[in-house]
Amino acid sequence: MLCVRNTQLERLHAGLTPATRIGDYSDVIVVDADGRQIPWIQVSRIDEDEMRALMQEIVNRLYTFHLEANDPKLQATIDRWMGAVMIWDEPEIDRKMISGGPE
Repeated sequence: MLCVRNTQLERLHAGLTPATRIGDYSDVIVVDADGRQIPWIQVSRIDEDEMRALMQEIVNRLYTFHLEANDPKLQATIDRWMGAVMIWDEPEIDRKMISGGPE
């Protein structure tokens, strides 16, 4: 919640979600400023600058969390958010990350 969810990701997540009748968005087309019709499933929804800024923010937050988790101010913030995350699914070990396999 603190390291990933409450970041610039919220801004990227905000906005309208297109309607799909089929359910997989293959029936949604984006028309860009040049008139190109791009299927929704092929549209990049985040540009390089947004991705770089998001990743820098998340890495900095993870770094801070790991180094400063015992700080009373950070611990108080963690405690405040625990109620919200209690409804989330339990985390799982990402075996692909460990094995170095493809994503």
